[in-house]
Amino acid sequence: MHPHAGASLSRRRFLALSAAGAATGAAALNGCAMQVSGGVSGGGETVTLMVKPDDISPELVRQAQKDIGVKIVTVRYDITKLIGMMTNGAPPDLVRGVGATDAPYFAARDVMEDLDPYFARSSILGVDDLDPVNDLWRFDGRTQGKGPRYGMAKDFSQDSMFWYNTALFDKAGVDYPPETEPVTFEEWLENAKRLTRRKSGQTTVFGGSYNGVLTPNLLASLTAAAGGSLFTDDFSRVDFTTPEARKALNWYIEYGRARVGPSIIQPDPNTWDGPTFQANRMAMSNCGYWLGGLINADKKLAPLARLAPAPMFEGGQRISPCQAGTGLWMPKKAKNKDAAWRVFEWFFGEGPAKARASSGWGIPTLKSLRPLMPAQEDYQKRVLKVQNAELKHFSVIAYTPYATADSLYALFNQEAPAAMNGRMSVDTLAGRLNSAMNEQLKRGKEQVG
Repeated sequence: MHPHAGASLSRRRFLALSAAGAATGAAALNGCAMQVSGGVSGGGETVTLMVKPDDISPELVRQAQKDIGVKIVTVRYDITKLIGMMTNGAPPDLVRGVGATDAPYFAARDVMEDLDPYFARSSILGVDDLDPVNDLWRFDGRTQGKGPRYGMAKDFSQDSMFWYNTALFDKAGVDYPPETEPVTFEEWLENAKRLTRRKSGQTTVFGGSYNGVLTPNLLASLTAAAGGSLFTDDFSRVDFTTPEARKALNWYIEYGRARVGPSIIQPDPNTWDGPTFQANRMAMSNCGYWLGGLINADKKLAPLARLAPAPMFEGGQRISPCQAGTGLWMPKKAKNKDAAWRVFEWFFGEGPAKARASSGWGIPTLKSLRPLMPAQEDYQKRVLKVQNAELKHFSVIAYTPYATADSLYALFNQEAPAAMNGRMSVDTLAGRLNSAMNEQLKRGKEQVG
């Protein structure tokens, strides 16, 4: 399944896009401005970025003009608008995306610029300096993690790692997880049950949150941890009935049934883990290192919060993937590619990247920026020790190019509540997910060709 070089872009080739849109990322692209390390001026060009409201602040837009002489114009990210701009031959110069799920989807449709030539001549973004997480943005026409680079992550987390609140563990009499050895998923769930607190039928403390960035790629990661693959070898189908996928699905449904954390049948009123964890109403959260940006800013919470390795299944394998890798990519038909690349270099390798690295909002995706990660306080040193030990367990979990994560997420949410509420067996759910998702993937494969 290799895209046809020079193939014309049509709305038909993008039908699957309009069905559900690209996957949402857990992390924004924001960051305060810093003095840049150098680089040539952009020469007064204008570059259009399609991003979300919090991705790039007005202050950072002004800083770009000052630092590199490029005017940035932002357009609110909207998948329908993106399709329209592309089919009309006037796409944005750079587009935000989630590497873990968006890269294979867009690359398979031959709308992304191959950035290998740009990286090859860059003195700022050296290929040898790229963290392996950037392989999420590679696609060889069949498999994610290989082939040309189509984008770059701004920062990342190993999203199966989890934070925990030692005060809530102490109060419940639960032992802390080991610092560098994983607990099992079975142990994690049992601890979450012991840590959960309820009053008058209401949950006052969630024992643990384990929802990942988006359910489809969470289930892909869980299946890999169980020793299998959610997708068939050609990524054209899912199979929830294999022993490994069945184990992953069963665990996640049991998590929902136990009501120990937020789920589609018990949503968190705050809509995400950060505020709830910060309010001491969540004992564990699998937001990965990225949540450290919020934790570091709370001087009462920070000494109580610790980071733990990604769990593993009994009899499974130890892996610690990234489920997001949010960053930017360049459309193949962008009109101002050289200036766009200058913005790309500045954003990913200069002032903004250094600011993000020092803030704790994610691991920098240039290895040379790792020394900037917060390590002033003892609790930050402890977190960094755990995170550095975990890096060697990172691996790319390849995702299907035939459907957006959002479209599969919507199908999961249609079927899973009945199972989480005990009205459907996991085996029945597995069959229904296979049927619904494989029909979606079939349509996507037909559109790609």
